[in-house]
Amino acid sequence: MLRRPAAAFTAATSLALALPLLLGGALVAPAAAGAPADARTRATAQIAMTSWSSYADFKAGKRAGLKLGRGQVSMLSPRPRTVAGKRYEAGTWTSPWATPGFGATALVPTWEATTPGRSMIRVEVRARGADGRTGSWDTMADWATTDRPVARTTYSGQPDDLGRVSTDTWYAVSTITSWQVRVTLLRPKGSSLGVSLERVGAVASADASAPRPTSVPGPGVGTVLDVPAYSQMVHTGHYPQWGGGGEAWCSPTSTAMVLGYYGLSPTPTGIAAGHADAVVDHTAKMVYDHGYRGTGNWAFNTAYAATLVGGDSYVTRMRDLREAEDYIAAGVPLIVSIAFGRNQLTGAPISASNGHLLVVVGFDAQGNVVVNDPAGATNSQVRRTYDRAQFERLWIGASGATAYVIRNS
Repeated sequence: MLRRPAAAFTAATSLALALPLLLGGALVAPAAAGAPADARTRATAQIAMTSWSSYADFKAGKRAGLKLGRGQVSMLSPRPRTVAGKRYEAGTWTSPWATPGFGATALVPTWEATTPGRSMIRVEVRARGADGRTGSWDTMADWATTDRPVARTTYSGQPDDLGRVSTDTWYAVSTITSWQVRVTLLRPKGSSLGVSLERVGAVASADASAPRPTSVPGPGVGTVLDVPAYSQMVHTGHYPQWGGGGEAWCSPTSTAMVLGYYGLSPTPTGIAAGHADAVVDHTAKMVYDHGYRGTGNWAFNTAYAATLVGGDSYVTRMRDLREAEDYIAAGVPLIVSIAFGRNQLTGAPISASNGHLLVVVGFDAQGNVVVNDPAGATNSQVRRTYDRAQFERLWIGASGATAYVIRNS
């Protein structure tokens, strides 16, 4: 699946384990639920994830037209706003400045929000350089669970000052020392729809592409999670308005597999009768990015999953497969982004890809990676085992070891 041009995969390759939370002004990196205690000590200096989700977190930011709730912000006294020619009522929450502690070169923001009816949210980021200069707000996305009345979209480009947007990632021109995120809640004028923001954050990372030794197998060895297998290829030609299936649908197929692992397979809507694994078609519809014109937007996949799971859903970056093992040991499969050329990934069902998503479901007795690779021609050909060293190198080199963490409560 061609997620985006390969040149966009040049950001950070250093990794961290889990979702850090900004609590009381301190950056905390908790381990995955059930992970070993030492997991929280392995975050490197080249990645830092900050997230706001509690009452105290949201109180630390600035609100306009919104009220605080338990674990959310929602409308209180909204103000008029026009988006794409449509009139809305709007309220805005702006985060405190997040300081990663190193010169970051990329940000990947993610969020969890409730957008009933024709409500939506707008997500923006800005950064501050080492010279103290503050950049302008850059719009990352207009997002909702539906495409009405404004299509779910991202805004690539905006190379105006300190950085630029590339689909789901904000890239710095140079290094940045801190960043903010701003989320605007919008609902049609005169409505009382309960649009709300439950969590927002971003993973900041720096370029650190030096080769490193293959990680040593750890607690995930011998554990393989029972994740259902779906092939993206059986959907070839489906719904051109959502990417056309086949090679274009690795991300929604992977997302559907992980949701299915948690028993979350919503009844497909708007899908013609007779489609095999119609939940994959449905997921593609729900994550399609009209700006990018594809279903591989990292944040759109986790934002959709967040509307179904009772736990967390976000994008992060990790240091190596040893850190991924902590999630597997805790019962959490990971969707990861790789790229590879001809003969670079032994046993792959496709010869090459400059952007492919698949599910890490476990590790064999030798520490090699067991995956559900949606590029398998049929569902029975999805389960694969890849060499640990090959896979880790491709994951780190392609996407900075990017992973979707979708965790049900």
